[in-house]
Amino acid sequence: MKKNVLAALFGALLLSGCLMYAGPEGSGVVVVPPLPAIVELDLEPFYFHSGYYYHYHDDHHWSYSQSRGGPWNNLPPGHYPKEVRWKGKGRGHHD
Repeated sequence: MKKNVLAALFGALLLSGCLMYAGPEGSGVVVVPPLPAIVELDLEPFYFHSGYYYHYHDDHHWSYSQSRGGPWNNLPPGHYPKEVRWKGKGRGHHD
């Protein structure tokens, strides 16, 4: 019975596109959702989504963490947004 429930949960997570990884010892499994197709950043390269902080750096890489202060983990490219926009006078703003 428990195996069937775990198999169903695992299958649902795979179909949803979530990233699963084993957290630090004793913390269990962490499920990280992919970013939306379009992410709009303000003055700083941080984005909060579904309980996780995402950091955009080097103008093309993403990391994620449960805390804005880290520790940061690399986000797989399949979880990246299709487009990154900057609002206001952020790094991507052009006059």
